[in-house]
Amino acid sequence: MADFISFPCLRVEQPIGTFFIGVIEAQDLIKISYADIRRPEGRDIERYIGTQRDLSESRVKEIKQYVTTMDACFPTSVILSIESSNANYSEQNRILKVTRDDKVAKIIDGQHRIAGLKDFNNEGFELNVTIFIDMDIEDQAMVFATINLKQTKVTKSLAYDLYEYAKSRSPQKTCHNIAKLLNSKKGSPFYRRIKILGKATGVGAELITQSTFVDRLMRMISRDPMDDKDKIKRGKKIEAYDYTREKSFVFRERFRNEKDAEIAKIIWHFFSAVDKRWNSSWNNFDKGMILARSTGFAALMRLLPNLMIAIQADYIPSEDDFLKYLKKSKLKDGDFNSDKFKPGSSGEGELLRALEIDILP
Repeated sequence: MADFISFPCLRVEQPIGTFFIGVIEAQDLIKISYADIRRPEGRDIERYIGTQRDLSESRVKEIKQYVTTMDACFPTSVILSIESSNANYSEQNRILKVTRDDKVAKIIDGQHRIAGLKDFNNEGFELNVTIFIDMDIEDQAMVFATINLKQTKVTKSLAYDLYEYAKSRSPQKTCHNIAKLLNSKKGSPFYRRIKILGKATGVGAELITQSTFVDRLMRMISRDPMDDKDKIKRGKKIEAYDYTREKSFVFRERFRNEKDAEIAKIIWHFFSAVDKRWNSSWNNFDKGMILARSTGFAALMRLLPNLMIAIQADYIPSEDDFLKYLKKSKLKDGDFNSDKFKPGSSGEGELLRALEIDILP
């Protein structure tokens, strides 16, 4: 007699037909599900029946880490297609019985979530599923295409902005708060220059997105922001880094000791020194001028850790402390243009090298 997995389900009627929504243990779903990968090679029929994309290993790795955190949550359904020979629904008990075997439930949407849960051994992680019985290939493809074409991706800037509402500390929340502070305070070198939520409001220059600012600052605080966030929420102490080996994390100890205001002051002082050293370029927002844009900002943020090490200060370096080093650079106002330093990672690297060669000992 065949072995079955039984779980509660409700019948749903919609224009596409009948389907079921239910709740199933993650490990049970892993045992019966499979992804039908779409391949460019093979016969015509083989090319067209696959609805899924190849797995992104980086995305799976992110999910594997995410499912171990206190905030782990997959509120949207994994969508499956099952043949009627492998499923039996009891209307009276509202229970669906599915054959316990591999390649029984074809994944229409949700393969990365399932792959990310494969190594999760703790009980109590349930998933809501939408199950179609005897669904035509055409309908499977259309459901998959509709889901993925109609989704509006949340911008990183918006995601970071939402950390403001979190009650516990995290690298993400700290960096977001510093970005908003520097963007809103008069006299700040970033006053009205950051696109909060990633969109320009028309007030000020707003040349750098919130996500760019947060990402670059977070690199000086944590090598694993999600893990730090989870440990803090669980009431655990986050680890210290070996500063002699990981010199880029110059704000790690200040973050661990909840000295976020000091981090904000150092960023303020450093970029105020940049403003004084190259005032014309820092305040030139014309197209082709890169110092105040993402390329210049990114290079300067990469320079900052080594500059702080050179200053060797156990206090908050002042604007003058930074300016003393920046004045060593042979770069002049007007040098910071896209002809000399191309926008993007290549120009960022070239600008960093051009700054370091004169500034750093």
